[in-house]
This record gives sequence, structure tokens and C-alpha cells, in this order.
Amino acid sequence: MAKSRIFGESLFASQTTVLCACLIAGSHVITVSAERPNVIVIMSDDQGVGDYGFAGNPVIRTPELDAMHAKSGYLSKFYVSSVCAPTRASLMTGRYNYRTRCIDTWIGRAMMDPDEVTLAEALRDAGYRTGIYGKWHLGDNYPMRAMDQGFQDSLVHRGGGIGQPSDPIGAEGKYTDPTLIKNGKEVPMTGYCTDLYFDAAMDFIQESTDKGKPFFTYIATNAPHGPFHDVPHKLYDQYRNIDFTPILVDTLKPTKFEQESDKLARIAAMITNIDQNVGRLFHKLNELGIGDNTIVVYLNDNGPNTRRFVGNMRGMKTAVDDGGIRSPLLFHWPAKVQAGKTSDALCAHIDLMPTILDACDIQLPQGHKVDGRSFLGLLTRDHLNWPSRRVVFQSHRGDRPQLFHHFAIHEDPWKLVHPSGFGKEGFTGQPKLQLYDLSKDPRQESDVSAEFPEVFQRLKKGYEAWFQDVSSTRPNNYAPPRILVGTEHEMSSVLTRQDWRHCQGKPWAPDSNGFWLIEAADAGDYEIELIFAQDHPEGTATITSNDVLTQLNIPSHKQRGHMTPLHLPAGKQKLFVEVVFGGKTQGPHQVILTRK
Repeated sequence: MAKSRIFGESLFASQTTVLCACLIAGSHVITVSAERPNVIVIMSDDQGVGDYGFAGNPVIRTPELDAMHAKSGYLSKFYVSSVCAPTRASLMTGRYNYRTRCIDTWIGRAMMDPDEVTLAEALRDAGYRTGIYGKWHLGDNYPMRAMDQGFQDSLVHRGGGIGQPSDPIGAEGKYTDPTLIKNGKEVPMTGYCTDLYFDAAMDFIQESTDKGKPFFTYIATNAPHGPFHDVPHKLYDQYRNIDFTPILVDTLKPTKFEQESDKLARIAAMITNIDQNVGRLFHKLNELGIGDNTIVVYLNDNGPNTRRFVGNMRGMKTAVDDGGIRSPLLFHWPAKVQAGKTSDALCAHIDLMPTILDACDIQLPQGHKVDGRSFLGLLTRDHLNWPSRRVVFQSHRGDRPQLFHHFAIHEDPWKLVHPSGFGKEGFTGQPKLQLYDLSKDPRQESDVSAEFPEVFQRLKKGYEAWFQDVSSTRPNNYAPPRILVGTEHEMSSVLTRQDWRHCQGKPWAPDSNGFWLIEAADAGDYEIELIFAQDHPEGTATITSNDVLTQLNIPSHKQRGHMTPLHLPAGKQKLFVEVVFGGKTQGPHQVILTRK
């Protein structure tokens, strides 16, 4: 699929985008640096801002990340979105996720528009080898897969995490010995998932170094995201008898305390395992002699997945309070960044792409909008003019954003926020906005709206302008992207509940249903297979596409093998499967659509 690559600043970010000078040849990205740095970005999943020894956590052990912190540049006021897919869209594009069509984490709204220009594409087009290992969460089907969006080597899981309805059949919920997707193919693996991602990344780094090619390696772990049943056993045993009281936010009754302590032991084991792998990675870079000129970035994607220590802030995952949207940003580049160089400037996930391109002397073609600015100078120069800016974070459930719902706008030191609740859509009436001076009140305990009405109004108007700007990025801006089927890029499309448009019951419940928005480039014949997760009696399935109905008898007690021919016309269509078991209707667990 051809991409429109037009670079130009958004109105909202008109004074925030700072990119390096470079050369452009035709529509391709090129570079002017002879000694380009390698780039590694590591992002954990649901690890909070306080889950590090260097952040003051007295329980969770992160010695390798503590060592990285000591020898790296550090942004102490770095922000991400409150949930994972929006952060990933912003990181990959340098743009607010509302510009990218990625507005939620499931039911078709974690898919990113394929016309977005990604960091991987920019680096690939500049001659870098590109590889991703772990979590993508921006689309599982063509043309939205990581391998379609600039990554030449890809080892990922589907959906938002292992243990979700997008898992390959027969490998459901397996952190150990998972089945992963290697360049579009399901591959059974041996080992623990985080170890496997780092192993594959280091193999890719070795190959790139042997070829004399610069590389971009994106390691996005699904740990410490739940489920928590399958964790590194030796580390779990070490944490099982630890007192987690020092990092608990709430006072719990004995039974609840025991359950929470066990969960935290599992989360801590996953975090320390990531930490150990970071140590392995640095050892590999030094072994190859490339550590000095390799950028290694570490961050987490949102707040922690339980109510636990977040430093002097409040909040957790899904919250727009600071504890839900803060991350450390470690930037290790010995060739350019002095160990211990720290900045407290207001920075965010939208800044990572322009910063890396700046460091690599790469620029996208003229005319393309980004919202971020390069923070490289904050870490490489003693004095940098860092103009005042505003950054906005908004994440909630639903098919399209709602004005004022669950958002925060920051203009250092101010924060205007409406924490109306992730998953609590549809508020009515006037929003109850709160204003905080974070320099004096990082825990957001004293609303100063009445004391600073001019600041309140300025930020309120700024948010309204931002919302209008991002919402008008393209015509019908919030329409869900469509899965393209029957192309040479993906002849067999696995359609899962991750990307269906939910229409019955709770989205992932056994009795729920939904449909997929697909598009066929041309008319063609397919075979469709229906897959069921639960045991079931005999039933009947009705498959509908563009008002053409196909019926299929479903034998009892059979998970797979329910197949029938299906003809799809060219163009956009809705694929809907309704199954009746014992008088009750539901949808399939997964559908596999294969072009004949």
C-alpha cells in the first residue's frame, strides 16, 4: 500500500517540532551522517513509574536498570498515555494517537491507520535494518501489522497481550513456550516470552553488526501485563515471602492482602526478569564492540497495573493523574550523552520519534505533521532554549473521543485535568475540571482553579483547540481502519475478537458477538473456518457479507474444522457470523479467511 508522506507541523504543535537538517531525495528518507548510531527502544507493559530501584522502590529489584540510569541521560518528567495502544501509536508516529485512528485498546480501535508514517519506516528508508520483538498492538492483519509498517524482522504476539482472545489456538495464555508470530507465521517457541524477545533481538543485532548495517531494534515486552499465572518461577519463589507493605497504596484486610501480595510477587518477578534481560543486552552490545554508539532507550507504556508505589504522585494504569501517565525515560548513548545528564523539561511519547530521527540525522519528507519535538539537546547540551509547550493526554473507551472526557493538559507547572474515568463514558453536564500546580502539589491534592482563573481558562481553551485539531486530521477521522483480505501479503487472515466491532454482550465474553470491517481488493473465492473456544452443542452458523447469507451446520464438541466456501465481492464490507447453540446466539472465537 502506497503511503502519502507529507511533512508539516500541526497548528497545535507549531512551535514544538524540532528536527535536524537533512537531505531529501525524491520521496525517500536519506541521512547525512557517516557514523549513524544504532537504536534500541525497550518498552515494558504496565510497569509503573515507581517500579525501579532508582525511582525509590524499596522492594522490586532492578539492578541492571539502576546501573543503566547511572550511566544514561534521564528525563524525569516524561509522559505517556494512560493505556498501552495509544502510547504505542504516539511513539511510532510522533503524533497524538487521535490522529492515527488508534483510540482504544480493543474491539477494532487499537488498529492504526496504515497510511501513518512510522519510526521504523523512516529508519528503514534511511538504510537501517529494523526489527520488532514482543508487543505491537496496532493491528494484527494486513496492512496494519508491524511487518507492514516498516519492520523487516518481526517476532510478536497478537492483540494486546498473551492470554487474550487473539492467542493462537492451542497456545492460549502461554507465557512459557508460547506460539508467536514470526514474520506473519505462527511459530511454536521454547522458553519464557521475555527471554525469547531479547534472544531474537540480540540475534538480529548480531546479524546486523556482521553485515555492517545500522539497526533499529524495538523490544516491547508484554510483561508485567497480566495474566499472572505464568511467571519466571525462580524469581517468583524469591519474592513470595517478601513484605510488599512499603509499596502498597491501600490498607488491605488479611485475605485481600495475601492475594495482593501474591500478585505483586508475580509482577515483581516479571519486572526483575526484564531487568536481567536488559543486563544481557548491554553485555551483548559490549561484546560486539558497539555499545558506545548505540542508543538504548527504556520506558514503560503507562501507569502500573495495580495500586502501588508511584513516587510522590497518585494514580495507576487508565488514570490521567500523573501516576497513570508518567514514565522514566532513560537515554543511553555514551558517544553523545554524558552519564547522569538529567532534564526535568516537559516531554512525552510524541517526542521519541523526532528525537531518534534527530540523533540519526534523518528527516521525513517535507509536509508531514508531527506533534513532538526533539529532546536530544536537553541531554547533549548544557543550555538549551526549551520553549514552553502544552501536551495533552486523553484515553477512554468508546468508538470516538468525547470532548472533556478523561483528559489532562499540561503546561509546566500546571495541569488541568478531568479524571472522569476510563470505561465510564457518556458523562453529561458541565465537566468538573481541576487545576493543579505540580511543582508544589505533585499528588494533586489541592485544586487551585479558583486561585488562578486565567490559567484555568487558558488551558481549557488550549484543550478545546487541541481536541478540534486532532479530530479534524482527516475526513471522518475516527472511522475504524479496515482489514484488507485476499492479498498476496496475507492470503490467510486470522480474524479475532481483538479487532471485531462488538455488538452483543460483553466484548470478550463467550456469548458475545461482533463483526469485522474488511475490504477485498478484488472479487474472489475464499474458505472460511469458524473456531470456538468453549465446548458447545450442535448448532447453526449464519455468515453474512454484504447481505449475502451462507449457512453452516456446526457439529457438537468440536473446536475447529467448521469450514465452508465463501465468495467475497470487491470492495468494503462487513463480515458477520452469528451462531445459534440451544436457542442462544453468540459469535465465533476466531475466524480464518483464506483466499483460494
